[in-house]
Amino acid sequence: MVIPVHDVNPVRRTPWVTYALITANVLVFLFTPGLAGSVAGDSSLSQLCHLHAFLDHYAAVPRELIHDQMPRFVPTGEVGLSPQGAAGCVVGPAGYDKSPPLSVFTAMFLHGGWLHLLGNMLFLLIFGNNVEDRMGHVRYTLFYFACGYAASYGFALLNSESADPLIGASGAIAGVLGAYLVLYPKARVWVLVPFLIFLPLRLPAWLVLGFWFVLQAVYSSGEGVSDAGTVAYAAHIVGFLAGMLIAWPLRPGTPPPPEPRGLLFGRKARPRHTW
Repeated sequence: MVIPVHDVNPVRRTPWVTYALITANVLVFLFTPGLAGSVAGDSSLSQLCHLHAFLDHYAAVPRELIHDQMPRFVPTGEVGLSPQGAAGCVVGPAGYDKSPPLSVFTAMFLHGGWLHLLGNMLFLLIFGNNVEDRMGHVRYTLFYFACGYAASYGFALLNSESADPLIGASGAIAGVLGAYLVLYPKARVWVLVPFLIFLPLRLPAWLVLGFWFVLQAVYSSGEGVSDAGTVAYAAHIVGFLAGMLIAWPLRPGTPPPPEPRGLLFGRKARPRHTW
């Protein structure tokens, strides 16, 4: 898997929505019980029980999205003992009302660990600013959440009986990647390729994002990856295709990216006149 670090594609306006989304995702993660305080992912049983209860409340669950029904018993966040004396998380009747459609929105700000969060935010930072620049702040905001909803419901339709929580901004960000591929296929992207060491290469966006999409398709089939059952690769595919379809009408009016003249790390180069 190549790791993008920068694209040579200047923006004309400050991507406030992209920055706000990144900030919101980080803040929600920091306040998610049982996650932010443990970089290694190790948590006590009490923390895990609180996490399960939190996710069951705010994550999207495919079975709930399709059937619009809450389970009879949900994690309460408390630790208890079984009749055999084994410690575990207590389940009981839900003490709250949950809206499955609204849970898709809240789930887009939840992440399962630091790597999950940082990986998503890296892709959003690199590719989101240009898509926002092309669409404008309001349309980009609507676009982002539309892709997230499409990805979640698309995955739920394919896994209608699953009770596993669906979390993460990956579906919405996959839509951003799909839009970037449509709008800026020839933009140059600096990536790190792991080959003994990390080799920096400047590749066209169509190759980087096309390769990413192919990997999601392969992984969704269960080939070449051990965690195919825990990562919603199908949601990535649906979000990516939704982003491509929504962005396609904007393609004819998109100015081409400038020809790269050198390596630019960090902040993107911007023209003197902005609007």
